[in-house]
Amino acid sequence: MCGIAGYIGYREISPEKIGRTLNLMKRRGPDNQRSRYYRCDNTHLYLLHSRLSIIDIGHRADQPFEEDGYVVVFNGEIYNYVELRQELRSLGYSFHTDSDTEVLLKAYIEYGDECVHRFEGMWAFAIWDPKQKKLLLSRDRFAEKPLYIYRADDGIYFGSETSFLRALCTDRVRINQKHVLRNLVLGYKSLHKSNETFYQGIFQIGYSTNVNVFPDITTKQTRYWSPENFYTDSSISLEQAIEGARHWLFESMRIRLRADVPLAFCLSGGVDSASLVSIAVNQFRQDVATFSIIDSDERYNEYANIIATVKDTSCKNTLIHLTDNDVLTKLINLIRYHDAPVATITYFVHSMLSEAMSEQGYKISVSGTAADEIFSGYYDHFLLHLYEVRETSKYSQHLTNWKRNLRPFVRNPVLVQPELYRNNPKFRDHIYDSSDEFREYLKIPFHEEFYETKYAENLFQNRMINELFHESTPLILHEDDLNSMCFSIENRSPFLDKRLYEYMASIPREYLIQDGYGKYILRQAMQGIVNEQVLFDRRKKGFNASINTIFDFNDEDVRECFIGGDSQLYDLIDRKKVSELFDNRTQLNNYSKFLFSVLSTKIFLDESEKFDASMDTMI
Repeated sequence: MCGIAGYIGYREISPEKIGRTLNLMKRRGPDNQRSRYYRCDNTHLYLLHSRLSIIDIGHRADQPFEEDGYVVVFNGEIYNYVELRQELRSLGYSFHTDSDTEVLLKAYIEYGDECVHRFEGMWAFAIWDPKQKKLLLSRDRFAEKPLYIYRADDGIYFGSETSFLRALCTDRVRINQKHVLRNLVLGYKSLHKSNETFYQGIFQIGYSTNVNVFPDITTKQTRYWSPENFYTDSSISLEQAIEGARHWLFESMRIRLRADVPLAFCLSGGVDSASLVSIAVNQFRQDVATFSIIDSDERYNEYANIIATVKDTSCKNTLIHLTDNDVLTKLINLIRYHDAPVATITYFVHSMLSEAMSEQGYKISVSGTAADEIFSGYYDHFLLHLYEVRETSKYSQHLTNWKRNLRPFVRNPVLVQPELYRNNPKFRDHIYDSSDEFREYLKIPFHEEFYETKYAENLFQNRMINELFHESTPLILHEDDLNSMCFSIENRSPFLDKRLYEYMASIPREYLIQDGYGKYILRQAMQGIVNEQVLFDRRKKGFNASINTIFDFNDEDVRECFIGGDSQLYDLIDRKKVSELFDNRTQLNNYSKFLFSVLSTKIFLDESEKFDASMDTMI
């Protein structure tokens, strides 16, 4: 895990700007920082790298890494590098390091752009090819690792974080006001519908995408893998589906445990993280350290389930009890690093896990991201499942199971309607929940309808793919990456394995929910691995926290931070209405997400302005 940045174009970049950018990259890679300059005809190429050493931790694997004129800067992990190295050796290649970086570069030399099809892992990399005179930018299948691009008049900038691009380029990059309003009104599920960012002209390179950049600054973009190209195999039995899921999850964990430094696990009370911890201990005999958040608010308190897994696996566990101590300073520092608003309280709290891991010397964090989107885990999934089985003989039993086992836990008044999608298959209003109310706080008009990409005819499957690639998972990956890298930690997500995804995409959707259980396949696959208390707990609390736990609303400093001072934010929204909401305690439960978003956005806009001012002093 590292940080990368670079530029290809017609101008030269000053040493001061290179140094400033490398300094910004240190948290992503405190173990080594280097830059290299290359020239191709009239085109200048700069490659910058900041290394967090995870595999082959000596300096021989530092980057930019060169071989026969080819050069790479790489952020991520190619987990199957051991097998790929053997394959390349059989083709006559020799190796001077034990790193996955060298394997990646030699795989490119052998296979060209098609090398990505051989990788199992997460990556964002740039490779300069001296023979074809082109720069290849690539992002992994699930967009686990960030890669941003900015096209200026003089060339193309790229990097792992928006602040790196802002530091390198001569332009002052402006705030993307539309994205700010989108975040405030529609919420986090709207932020990755497109490749826009909070800055005008800075875009994410999309998932599963290669971009070739040529010396004349023309580009060619290719999506090398698509999530919809897997069709349901109705011949797979339920028992086979369970066995296949177990096999591929074990395989994913086997290669994701490869590291030359200690690993830690995020452990909540849910079956996702408990499965990963339990597989590591019970299947692979790992000595595991876990870290957990405890909120005194019973709506989010998962202490009992966390302790059940800790006792069952005998893992080391660190409990982080949430308080309102020094939270404003922590939040400001985190948003300054993110160079974007922190999306929700959940991701602010998650940063505390990374901080605690770092304090204890860990360099890798393992989390259960995307299990909900691959195995089914949200309450609306049950209603989508009922819609898809509506014409089958099993509908009545599925409905009875839902009413008996799930209905008592659902608080959203919309999602207690079992025939919601039967009555209206296009219903999606709950995704941008309360957006009409939040829009009333704006001082300028903004409206954007919900839309989704069509991947599959099956409504349930199509929703899950949209959540995985455009709504929930991209935001989680974005926040997890920045939270972990803020404390120089690599984040790994074993559920995001190509082989596991493709297998789960091939089984009948009906299997995902059985006997009133979501994630039925995962729960059955983990029998004998995960303790039964967690395995058969139907409640979904989710990794979350109460705004009242982390903020003392009677504190004048908190009030000032929310609604005081001069801020660009209050050119966009009505300060008086926010102040009234702040004072109205009875609305905090309904509007806590909005209040946090207001605060996070206010801090972001203020800190971005300070960053621009500091850059104005640079040569």
